Amino acid sequence: MSGNDWFYPIIDVDACGARGVCPREHADRCLQSAPKWMQLRAKFGRDEDHLDLALDLAQRCAAAGTLFVVNDRGKLARAARARAVHLGQHDGLASEAEESTVPLPFGRSTHSLAELSEALKTPCAYVAFGPIFPTNSKQNAQPAVGLERLRAAHVMTTERGVPLIAIGGIDGGNMASVRGHCEAVALIAALLPAVGEDAGEPFRRLGLAGAAHTFT
Repeated sequence: MSGNDWFYPIIDVDACGARGVCPREHADRCLQSAPKWMQLRAKFGRDEDHLDLALDLAQRCAAAGTLFVVNDRGKLARAARARAVHLGQHDGLASEAEESTVPLPFGRSTHSLAELSEALKTPCAYVAFGPIFPTNSKQNAQPAVGLERLRAAHVMTTERGVPLIAIGGIDGGNMASVRGHCEAVALIAALLPAVGEDAGEPFRRLGLAGAAHTFT
């Protein structure tokens, strides 16, 4: 990995709301570190409710040279001209990601080596594997897979030439144990401030730019 290619921020609308953080400002902080990918995650509401935000983030990502990804919502991804859509285990591969003359590239969530093996049989742009550690960022999260399975997963994806994204419970305290066994690390909660904390503090803890960024 070079530069901050390892950094895969996820702008979770609900998590931002719970911490009193503006998703647009949060995205701008993340983009200061020039990540290769950035994902918009909006689990609730209609596509129309999130279209303005998706269009805005797509424009900001394009200006920063970052690939914009939309979680789950293929139609929203197309409307916002996202570069890819991220699919969970229960999202069909022949669904919105491929309902077009030019199929939209997709990433795939996996929670076990068996699921990873199946995902690698598809033309996915990358695979996410986790949660590596216990996490509260997702309701009804799968059990943590741990570092040993992460290492095994990386061997599998490296053999197929598919980037591996580690996700789940990763923060500044355990980051070093993860980064050598994946191409990128997806972060949600680790990028958001605690109640009463400056919004730049999580970026300082991770050694990322964005800690002192001023928004207008």
